[in-house]
Amino acid sequence: MLSEQSAATVRATLPVVGAAIGEITERFYAGLFAAHPELLRDLFNRGNQAAGTQRQALAGSVAAFATHLVDHPDQRPDAMLSRIAHKHASLGVTPAQYQVVHEHLFAAIVDVLGEAVTPEVAAAWDEVYWLMANALIAVEKRLYEESGGHGWREWEVVERVAETGDVASFRLRPVDGGPVRDFRAGQYVSVRVELPDGARQIRQYSLSGAPGSALRQISVKRVSGDAGGATPEGEVSHHLHARVREGDVLELSEPYGDLVLDDVTDTPLLLASAGIGVTPMTAMLAQLAETGHRAPVTVVHGDRSPADHALRADHEAYAAKLPDAAVHFWYEAQAPAGARSGLVDLSGIVVPSGTRAYLCGPLPFMRAVRTQLIEKGVAPADIHYEVFGPDLWLASQG
Repeated sequence: MLSEQSAATVRATLPVVGAAIGEITERFYAGLFAAHPELLRDLFNRGNQAAGTQRQALAGSVAAFATHLVDHPDQRPDAMLSRIAHKHASLGVTPAQYQVVHEHLFAAIVDVLGEAVTPEVAAAWDEVYWLMANALIAVEKRLYEESGGHGWREWEVVERVAETGDVASFRLRPVDGGPVRDFRAGQYVSVRVELPDGARQIRQYSLSGAPGSALRQISVKRVSGDAGGATPEGEVSHHLHARVREGDVLELSEPYGDLVLDDVTDTPLLLASAGIGVTPMTAMLAQLAETGHRAPVTVVHGDRSPADHALRADHEAYAAKLPDAAVHFWYEAQAPAGARSGLVDLSGIVVPSGTRAYLCGPLPFMRAVRTQLIEKGVAPADIHYEVFGPDLWLASQG
């Protein structure tokens, strides 16, 4: 891994780089997009750039990777790298783009830190960058080989279903009529659309239907911006809601994502979601019902109200097919009989020993659930999560 000389230099300079990483990533993206405007137009999420969340995610991942290298020189943070690599593969990121990123990232480092970037410091952080980049390139190469190579495929919308006032499901089949690779419950696809200004923006949506079908199903929440601009309006989600109907064609990637059920035949599970985080959980429940999972399954979901609970019928129906499932729903308003009022609270929920947990929803929700699960004795290594959008979990740990 990291050489001893570079490790000492990185350890000594990590506080300085960490303190400036936000400014470095801001300068980096400004320089990158000035030189390559097509990347902002057709690859990067313009909403996340406007909100600054992509900068936070990049800063968090770089700092976390460097810290891991100096604290655990004989280990590699494979879980973090896998999550990033799956997202990159869904976008079609290529090895050549890592050189472009390197050029502009190091220009930003020198620009911000100035004379502090001695040849020794530059060499050490260059080693960090290429350790991370080459590890990602290797994982992405394997993912491309497993999926048959990255390419955009046209899919026709055969049905559109209004799940709630702001969530719609789109069921799709390949335009070419060719075979469909199966996916693993919990995975997502990238969807690329052309917007009115000519930009071809890409977003990831979990596959919310059951595995094994010749159709793909995505369930899309319309993202509305707030008055202060902290959350920009979702360009692609609004496009899909306003413009895409039965008979229209979308471009999809192959399925990617590492929040999947592995070797869980005899394992107690807890599937916890909030809001649109329900989408991968319904696919997981469908798979568990299909395979006849017999160990306990605890289903947890929180939402604003029953009317806002997308895929609620599927959520309940798949859980009902399991021989040992407990379903717990929380609603902030209008909770019906059998459900709980307020936010998700696991204090009164029995969590079997040896439970493996899967979480999907807003970060505050997942942090709270993770904390409660650990207090109940669930091992941190057995708690897995999915973040929609830039992964700010790492950034929030700095």
